[in-house]
Amino acid sequence: MEEIIYELREHSSGLNCGRWDYIFSVIKKFRQNPAFVLPDRGDITMTTPFMDAYVRLLIQTCHKRGVHAMGGMAAQIPIKDNAAANEAALTKVRNDKLREVKAGHDGTWVAHPDLVKIATDIFNEYMPYPNQLFVRREDVKVTAADLLNTRATGGKITETGIRANIEVALTYMEAWLSGNGCVPIHNLMEDAATAEISRSQLWQWQKNNAKTAEGRTVTVDFLAKILEEESAKIKKQMGEANYKKSKYETAKKYLAGTILTENYSDFLTSLCYDDLVTANPAARL
Repeated sequence: MEEIIYELREHSSGLNCGRWDYIFSVIKKFRQNPAFVLPDRGDITMTTPFMDAYVRLLIQTCHKRGVHAMGGMAAQIPIKDNAAANEAALTKVRNDKLREVKAGHDGTWVAHPDLVKIATDIFNEYMPYPNQLFVRREDVKVTAADLLNTRATGGKITETGIRANIEVALTYMEAWLSGNGCVPIHNLMEDAATAEISRSQLWQWQKNNAKTAEGRTVTVDFLAKILEEESAKIKKQMGEANYKKSKYETAKKYLAGTILTENYSDFLTSLCYDDLVTANPAARL
């Protein structure tokens, strides 16, 4: 964090606490180590030990250097056809933004315009000044071990989580291959980090022979079976004709290549890039 702030001192106004980004980085760096096998991504929140340590250190470091500490993105999208589900989603946003401002963040961000007022009202109430740079968090003592304390995360690996990771990775990759990098999936606005953590967890689980809460060992064959089933569901929902017009088969090919083998690509975007960009000799100047 210190080095990033220094190197970008003429260009950056601060650092941002990204949830999926940090989890993805931890899995990517320690993916071969069974001690770092994480549960379903939905069970890892910003209050789990290693994520909480990350937040506290970021706020302390930013404020020590006179730059802003930004909270994470609220990915929720208003659910217009289900009032109860919508209120539950908005309550999560309110609680999250309240946690951020009380921790000392100077601002935050949201994925949908309808959430702006929620975030603004909370920050205006608890931060009635331009920022919280004066919140130095000198009480914070975060060690390297704290930043890697994944053992106390809790949560479970479930078949539901495996299916969700495969579906989200497929859906996002298909959209990305079609030229869209920001995709609404199940009332959440997802970006590349969601697909990255989804496929990284799948690779990590099969590599380390992780066991699900249902007692099933995650193997290549098991993932291949679920990949086929989830692809079939998507095809059925879309219809044969629309499915053929889509990029789902290409997405499936790339996803299989990075979760069903020993290969682990550094980034999905790099893996898929050649299919997105096509050279056209006639268009050259």
